[in-house]
Amino acid sequence: MNANEYVKDMVKRAREAQQRFAVFTQEQVDEAVRAVGKSVFDNAKPLAEMAVEETGIGNAAHKTVKNQAKPKATWWRLKGVKSRGVIRRLEEGVVEIAHPIGVLGCITPTTNPTMTPVHNAMIALKGGNAVIVGPHPRSAKTTFETVAIMRRALEEAGAPADLIQCVKEPSVAVSREIMEQCDATISTGGPGMVKAAYSVGKPAFGVGPGNVNVLIAEDAENLEAIAQKVAKGRMYDNGVLCTCEQSVIVPDSLYADFVRALEKEGAYYIDNPEEAARLGKAIFPDGTMDKRMVGATPAFIAEQAGIRIPEGTLFLAVRVEKTGDEGELLAKEKLSPVLALYRYNGFSEGVQIAYRNICHEGTGHSAVIHTQDPERAEQFAIALPVARVGVNMVGSSGLGGAFDNGLMPTATLGCGTWGNNSVAGNLWWDHLVNISKLAYVQEDREIPSDADVWGE
Repeated sequence: MNANEYVKDMVKRAREAQQRFAVFTQEQVDEAVRAVGKSVFDNAKPLAEMAVEETGIGNAAHKTVKNQAKPKATWWRLKGVKSRGVIRRLEEGVVEIAHPIGVLGCITPTTNPTMTPVHNAMIALKGGNAVIVGPHPRSAKTTFETVAIMRRALEEAGAPADLIQCVKEPSVAVSREIMEQCDATISTGGPGMVKAAYSVGKPAFGVGPGNVNVLIAEDAENLEAIAQKVAKGRMYDNGVLCTCEQSVIVPDSLYADFVRALEKEGAYYIDNPEEAARLGKAIFPDGTMDKRMVGATPAFIAEQAGIRIPEGTLFLAVRVEKTGDEGELLAKEKLSPVLALYRYNGFSEGVQIAYRNICHEGTGHSAVIHTQDPERAEQFAIALPVARVGVNMVGSSGLGGAFDNGLMPTATLGCGTWGNNSVAGNLWWDHLVNISKLAYVQEDREIPSDADVWGE
């Protein structure tokens, strides 16, 4: 297959579809977006099962929830939002007009072969764009089937099917052509693919590595409820999401009680330094993560580390002393049901542990704090170089946007310049349009004097 010609044909068809889409009314655009999201929602379970069978990664029941939750939340936030033509009229005499970017390339990861393409497609279509999906080779079958379902939904809604296309036989060469030939690329995957997207000379929206550190403040109430949230986040889809809790930093006075609460949630607690070191080497044998460990079960991970755990263990919780910048492997993003635990004395020490871990890996991504004090939450957010800080939430399901918080639902969590990304926040439809500003002269506006401008 000639990669250049193959992608050129896809781009040609995408442009033709996008030109037809350009005359659709706002109502017709919204019906296309809704149809795409609902089609995946309705097929969430078989797509989840297909993904686990194809990749061997994650948990089918959790992927089913994810495949339903993301399009559901996305459509709820897109529903009724003006995205065609004039989208806002500001008091300053400025009118904002949205224009599609055109054809967007979407490079998707093996960890989210359905959720990422449906979200990317929904927000791209909302802005009037067409999409070409480049799946990960390890999950190509699942992503291709996901796109096939969305294409049928588009046709049933009266929209061109070629608004969403998918590469059937992905390769590095094809991904490179998508990045070079499309008008912009959303690259949601490993650092190599993100760097490649930025290197081709076209606009790109990428992500950085996650490493969600969770601080439990001294004033935290109901450790059992916090343990439930942490456990849910750490176990979700066997821990493959970049928003999953990675390290929890606990006051020394609450540590023993918190460990007991985690054990009630299915944790196997490792307090032996020698076992902890073996676990770290098993997950990161040469300093980078063993791909077999991504989305693996606790039993498999423990077996590789030579640690015997009870049957039915849902995740591993291990005490660590050093931070990432001190060489602690378990302070890194683990992409598996393994949780690092820290003890601290004094709020500033707890913040410093999170800061040092995140600066070593995960700069720009996310953190969580459990506290009843808004001032402490703000101090934590001011101290950390991250784009998102969740308060009293489950990181895995909350940081990517949810019904119960104000973050926009996304599959692409931008890390800003901290993470070498162009967006510091959750990628949304308004990142995928060009906005013209129509500015009127305001004849009655008072022009300030030099004294007004420079005076104190």
